[in-house]
Amino acid sequence: MTTAAHKPLHDPERASSWMPPLDISLACAREELAKYATANIYDDQEMLAAAVSHHLRLRELVAVLDKEAERAEVSGA
Repeated sequence: MTTAAHKPLHDPERASSWMPPLDISLACAREELAKYATANIYDDQEMLAAAVSHHLRLRELVAVLDKEAERAEVSGA
């Protein structure tokens, strides 16, 4: 259910099927962690920005890891 007051953070219908290679996704995740490491926990805007950004990066990283696992299964590794 989506209303003007609600829009999901992740919309599978609009999600891209492109994924970066694992090494790039992992480097981006590390940069993401460093970027928000000093965020002020008492600043609602900073925490919201960090949470959304981390959610998106984590979703990407999990998708890349799932793709790598599928590739390993197919190759018999």
